[in-house]
Amino acid sequence: MAPGGQMGPAGGSSGAVTPEGLRGWIRGAYRFATDRNDFRRNLIVNLGLFAVGVWVARNLTDIDLMAPQPVA
Repeated sequence: MAPGGQMGPAGGSSGAVTPEGLRGWIRGAYRFATDRNDFRRNLIVNLGLFAVGVWVARNLTDIDLMAPQPVA
């Protein structure tokens, strides 16, 4: 153990790290969703929406909506 009573970087097993990592991720997601800092949340949400828009624009540009459709 480290002098402060904390585990060192090599301490602990990988099995014990996964639940803490998952619990920390869930706690972080909850705190992010309920945080009152609207600027940070809006910035991240807007960047995510922009990335989705770029992905859609790049991957769906080959679809020609004005082309004649096959008759069944």
